[in-house]
Amino acid sequence: MGKLIVQQFVSADGFAASSHNTFDAVGEEMGHTPEFDLDLIERLKPVAGIVLGRATYDIFAAYWPTSASDDQLVAPTLNDLPKHVFSNTIDEAPWGDFGCAEVHAGDAIENVRRLKAELPGNLILWGSLTLANTLFEAGEVDEVRLGVVPVALGSGRTVFPEGFGHTRFELISVEQFDQGIVALEYGVLPR
Repeated sequence: MGKLIVQQFVSADGFAASSHNTFDAVGEEMGHTPEFDLDLIERLKPVAGIVLGRATYDIFAAYWPTSASDDQLVAPTLNDLPKHVFSNTIDEAPWGDFGCAEVHAGDAIENVRRLKAELPGNLILWGSLTLANTLFEAGEVDEVRLGVVPVALGSGRTVFPEGFGHTRFELISVEQFDQGIVALEYGVLPR
């Protein structure tokens, strides 16, 4: 059975999105980080699929499978991976010249459980804070990888759902990358 890994960039004060629910402030500080991208390519090798909510899918599909991402080291790897979009509002999820992502309607928790059981590797979830919150609350997240960037936002949305409660993590790794990014990887312990 595969794991569900939630990977998010967060500000130094712990926010994954601004008060306006955008990721721009964190993304601007990140810039192009070759060290982080090379590490990410290695970490994507055991990944059987990318999990996205509909809004994050819209953002990703408008960038990654286009010529705008040609200078991004991770683009070929990311574009080749199967994508799973969780949405009750769309029927198709095109991914440029790379075919379509699979759309999963209905209960996201049941769909993730099925994918974890069926796929031959791990799933990784990026962005998609609402979907991530649902999966955290259901106990379906196995690991968390936070890319901490050197900027403070002051307020916004965190990676974890409001009222998530006391949850313990086991440290898997800590790595420092260019541009001051620190990657913290944790296993989620049973509640």
